[in-house]
Amino acid sequence: MELKNNTVLITGGTSGLGLVFAKKLLELGNTVIVTGRDRAKLTAVAEKTPGLHIFQCDVSNPKDIADLYENVVTQFPKLNVLINNAGEMRRLSLHDTSIGLTDITREVETNLMGPIRMVQAFLPHFKALGSAAILNVTSGLSLIPYPISPIYGATKSGLRSYTKSLRVQMKNTNVKVFELIAPAAKTPLNDKFIDMDGFDPKQMMEPEKIIDATLKGLKNDNYEIYPGVARIMLMMSRIAPAFMLKMLSRSGAAEMAG
Repeated sequence: MELKNNTVLITGGTSGLGLVFAKKLLELGNTVIVTGRDRAKLTAVAEKTPGLHIFQCDVSNPKDIADLYENVVTQFPKLNVLINNAGEMRRLSLHDTSIGLTDITREVETNLMGPIRMVQAFLPHFKALGSAAILNVTSGLSLIPYPISPIYGATKSGLRSYTKSLRVQMKNTNVKVFELIAPAAKTPLNDKFIDMDGFDPKQMMEPEKIIDATLKGLKNDNYEIYPGVARIMLMMSRIAPAFMLKMLSRSGAAEMAG
């Protein structure tokens, strides 16, 4: 995949991996557009990042996605890369009866339904271009369950399965389908876990290193990209899945005891 002269749309681009993606792709000579739910955060990021384009969009809302498609394709008809990065991760005890039936699936709407709907909206446009690419950001936790975040892990496993199927269906088109299987990163997504029993912050990877590895993988047309310990998680999920589940079950064990 060519890494310059693209027009790239990144969901969840106001912080974390999404913002690092945006800055590095700008440096490489691309037109970069980011989305986010918070208008104030989008404005602040745009002020600090010259050349960045912003659109407010909540990917859990189908109407927002439909509006985003109309606005972005109209203003940026050369859009040819979509990075589905927006996501939410919560530590949840399923013993907690205060979690409502709508709230319990909140991550499903953002992490799984969001990317699926984004692809469905933008795919006809991409297929009409000479070349295009979709990158779905999943997680090492798509390979091994992380019991303290049961809904997050389920969404990332689902997105991984969907991405594999999408790649097969796009085989005879000009649309390349990539997956970043991200390890734990030093981003706001993981801030809520730092004080949790059994969680080791030293295992988190710098966002810049994750994105550098991802860009290298994209350049080499590596359709599944495993930075850092994500590669180890892939191997261990195959040879010792029960052991890995036991290890990951230590995080938040007291919270999950009920």
